[in-house]
Amino acid sequence: MAERASKSKRKVSLRAVLLIAGLLALIILLGMQLYINTRDVSALTDPLPQSSVLYDRDGEVASRITSNQIEGVPSDEIPEVMKQAVVAVEDQRFYEHDGFDFVGTLRALTTNVKAGGYVQGGSTITQQLAKNVFLSHDKTLKRKADEFFLAKKVEKSYSKDQIISLYLNQIYFGEGAWGIKRAAAVYFAKDPKDLTLAESATLAGLIKAPSALSPLNNEERSIQRRNLVLSLMHQQGFITAEEVEAAKKEELKLETRHVDPHKGKYPSFTDYIIDEAERMYGISESELLAGGYRIYTTLEPKVQEALEKVYADPANFPTGKSGEVAQSSGVLLDPKTGGILGMIGGRDYQFRDFNRASKLKKPPGSTAKPLLVYTPALEEGYDVYDMLNDSPTEFGDYKPQNHTLDFRGEVSMYDAVLNSYNIPAVSLLYDMGIQKGMDAAKKLYLPVDEKEDRTLGNIALGGFHGVSPKHMAEAYSVYANNGEIIESHGIVKIETVTGKEVASFEEEKERVFSEEAVQKMNFMLKGVVEEGSGKNAIIDGREVAGKTGSTQTADNNHGATSNQWFVGFTPQIVGAFWIGFDKESADNVLPIISGAGSPSAKVFQQVVSEALEGEPVESLNLPASLQKKKDFAKKEEKKKAQEQQSKKEQKKKDEKKREENKKKEHKKKEEKKKERGKKKDRDDDD
Repeated sequence: MAERASKSKRKVSLRAVLLIAGLLALIILLGMQLYINTRDVSALTDPLPQSSVLYDRDGEVASRITSNQIEGVPSDEIPEVMKQAVVAVEDQRFYEHDGFDFVGTLRALTTNVKAGGYVQGGSTITQQLAKNVFLSHDKTLKRKADEFFLAKKVEKSYSKDQIISLYLNQIYFGEGAWGIKRAAAVYFAKDPKDLTLAESATLAGLIKAPSALSPLNNEERSIQRRNLVLSLMHQQGFITAEEVEAAKKEELKLETRHVDPHKGKYPSFTDYIIDEAERMYGISESELLAGGYRIYTTLEPKVQEALEKVYADPANFPTGKSGEVAQSSGVLLDPKTGGILGMIGGRDYQFRDFNRASKLKKPPGSTAKPLLVYTPALEEGYDVYDMLNDSPTEFGDYKPQNHTLDFRGEVSMYDAVLNSYNIPAVSLLYDMGIQKGMDAAKKLYLPVDEKEDRTLGNIALGGFHGVSPKHMAEAYSVYANNGEIIESHGIVKIETVTGKEVASFEEEKERVFSEEAVQKMNFMLKGVVEEGSGKNAIIDGREVAGKTGSTQTADNNHGATSNQWFVGFTPQIVGAFWIGFDKESADNVLPIISGAGSPSAKVFQQVVSEALEGEPVESLNLPASLQKKKDFAKKEEKKKAQEQQSKKEQKKKDEKKREENKKKEHKKKEEKKKERGKKKDRDDDD
C-alpha cells in the first residue's frame, strides 16, 4: 500500500513539474510574441533619405553617404534567378525558416568549434536585413537578441518575396554600389530585369567579400565564385545541370554604366566620420545619413586609395596555422594638424563593419617602449648611449625576460631600442618610477587604466589593452611634430544643407616632450628602421623612423605571436598598422618572423611609398652631433670588442703556454723517473 501511495505521489509530482514547465514555456512564448509584436519594422519601406556629402582636405567631393536604401526596384523587376542565386549562397533554408534558422545556426556553430574560431556565420537573410537597417554591427549579445526579434517581426510583416527583394535593394555589392539596381549598372551596365543567370550568380557571389571578389579587381577569382554559386543553385534544384554548364561558358562581359562615382566610397573613413560626428558633436548616425549635411574632412584621397589598394591583396598579410589570412587595420595622419589622411578598418571592409582602425582593443607591445619609457627617460636626463641593465632581475614576483631569452649584462639605450630588449626597458621604468610612464600615457591620449594597467610589464612592455592604430598614430605624431600633439580627427567642419555651420574642429596643441628629447628618440627610431627590426619599412630616398611591436600568445608560445604592430613616420606622415586575429585561438596565431621581416612594417612601406609618390622629400633634421656620438660609440664599442678579443686571445695563449709547460714538466718528470729506474737496475746488477 505504502509503495503504491509513494508511486502515486511521484506521478502527481511529475505531472505538476511538467505542468509548471509547460506553463513557463507558454508564458515565455507569449512574452516573446508580445515583444515581437511591439517591434516596428515599417522603416524598411520608408522614403529615401537625402544624401550627406563628404569633402576631402582640398574641398573636393570625396563620398556621398546615406542609409543603404538607395534606388530600390520593385520585386517584379528583379529576375527570379537573382533571388535564387542569393538564397543558394547566403541562406539555403530561406524559404523554410521563419527568420531564424536553428539548423543553419547549429551547423555554423559546429563548423566554428571545429575550426577553433569564427569562420562561418549562421545569420539568415532576414536577420541580415534587420541588422543592416535597424542595428549596428557590434558583436554583442544584446545586438544578436535584437536581431532575432526584429527578424521574427519582419517575417510576420512581409512575405518571403518582399524580404528577398528588400534585402537585394539594401545589400552592398562593392565599388560603391548599394542595392541590386546600382550593382547591375556598375558591373554590367544593365537594369536588374535584364541580368542573365551567369550575371546574377556573379553578383550573388560578391556579397560575402565585395572588394576581394569584385570582377573589376580579380576576374579569375570572381568567375570561380560565380561557378560555385551556380553549383549551389543546381544542388538546391533551382536550375538544371544544362543551365549550369551554359552559364559557366558565358563570357564575363564587364561594362559600367555611368553612376555617381562618389556614392559609398571610402567606407572605413566614412564610418569613422559618422562615429566622430556623434562622439564629438552630438550629431547622430541617423541624422547624418538622412540630413543632407556637408561634411568637410581631413581626407587625402591619394592616401586612402593607397591603403585600399594594399589591403585588397591578401598576399600582403601573413596566415595563421589554420591557413586563415590574418586581419589588419591602419591609420595615416598628418602630424602637423592631427588630421586623419586615411584609414582602413580591415581586409574586405564593408560599410558599418567593426572598424579596427579606431575601435580595436589590443595591447601595443614594444611600440609603447619609446612613448612610455625611453622618451620620459631622456626628459629625466638619461642619454642615448647611457648603459642600462640587461641582467637577470626580479621585481617582486615579476621577472622579465628578453625575447632572445639571453642577457648581456648591460647595453646602451640605443641598442636596447634597436633590438627591443625587455629587461632594460623594465629596469629603466623601475628606476624612474612607474608614474613617469603613466603620466606620459595620459598626455599622449593612450587609454591606460590607472588601476588595472599600473604594472611594470603593462607600461614598459605595452601589455595594456584598449589600443587601436588611431591611438598609436596619434601618440607617435609627437615625434614628427617636435614633441607637440594635436588631437587626431577627421572632421574639419559640418554644415547643414542650407550652409549653416553646426560643428567645427578647434585645434589645440599640447607639448608632451621637449624638442631635444624628441630628436634623440627620433635618432634611435630611425636606427630601428635602418639597422633593426623595422628594415621592411625602408623607403628609398626618404627618412623613415619607427618601431615594431608584438605580443605573446595566451600560452606564451615562443614560436608565435598574437599581435604584430608597426608605428612609423616621415616628416610628413605618421602611420600605425596592426596585424592579428579578432579572436586568438591555437590555430589563429601569427608566426614569428626572425630578423627584420616585420609584415606590418612592410604594409607601412607599401602604403606610404605610394601615398608620398611625387611629394617633396623632407628631412627629420636630426643634429649632426647625434651621428657623431653614434660614430664615437661605435668606435668605443669596436675598441672594447677588440680589447676583449685581445684578452681572449691572450688568455688562449696563456692557457696554451701553461699547457705546454705542464707537458714539459710532465716530460721531465717522466725522464727523471726513467733515469731513476735505470740507475736502480744498474745498482741491482752490481
